[in-house]
Amino acid sequence: MPTPTDPGATTPGDRAGGATAAAAGHATRGTAPIIEFRDVEKRFGDNVVLKDLNFHVNKGERVTLIGPSGSGKTTILRLVMTLEEATDGMILIDGDPLTHRIEGGKRVRLSNKEIKKTRTRIGMVFQQFNLFPNMTVIQNITESPIHVLGQSKDEARAKAKDLLHKVGLDDKADAHPSSLSGGQQQRVAIARALAMDPEILLLDEVTSALDPEIVDEVLGILRNIADTTDITMLIVTHEMQFARDVSDRVLMFDGGAIVEDADPHTMFTAPTHDRTKKFLRAVLGEGQIGTR
Repeated sequence: MPTPTDPGATTPGDRAGGATAAAAGHATRGTAPIIEFRDVEKRFGDNVVLKDLNFHVNKGERVTLIGPSGSGKTTILRLVMTLEEATDGMILIDGDPLTHRIEGGKRVRLSNKEIKKTRTRIGMVFQQFNLFPNMTVIQNITESPIHVLGQSKDEARAKAKDLLHKVGLDDKADAHPSSLSGGQQQRVAIARALAMDPEILLLDEVTSALDPEIVDEVLGILRNIADTTDITMLIVTHEMQFARDVSDRVLMFDGGAIVEDADPHTMFTAPTHDRTKKFLRAVLGEGQIGTR
């Protein structure tokens, strides 16, 4: 289990939790970690964002990080995607170092080639879509499979069309991002991430830039991915119902540390840490903790 960095942190083993579909599904997930943080520290100048962070995510597991803004959640995703590098400690992907290894007792950076090879196993969907404005939808989706994975144009295009069908955008293959709504752009971004056949999918507040009326359509697509694939998911979201629906575990973060680690039923109905209770009351409203 993850090692909480707060002495008062709690884990699922500390208490009995009610069974939910997600919690029951957790029993069928792999037992080998595919993401592992070991004593990870991340500093930006004098600002320590993560300190001695230890946790892991098993293969096929869906883990959601919740907590106040500035608690280090997005930084964790950016570290896994190698958009940032840890200041200290180790991050392992399927047992292999992500950016640094230990040689002779010293922390040594891997080559760019080694890092890039591991990164091809990871996909990320961002808050702000990050589509290439000068490319059509299908070009956005096929760019990396062709140039990074070495797929033929025909193979990449066929897969892109299948993914566009799955996200409900069959008729937008030749459109440019500027002609799409925010929800449509985010669906393209999801298809683009899936086109790389990732073993790990990172989701960073993927609905935060969307109008409220289209949030559900994007979350519905992500629920379907969770239900129909064995992709490992590490999720940052303020959509608590979504976290409850898709997660095997939910980790509450505050100040760069895990303060509580529980199955979703326990986290949202009977959290034990005062900081978790305070956060959920602020997000869900008074009287909502403990209700379905």
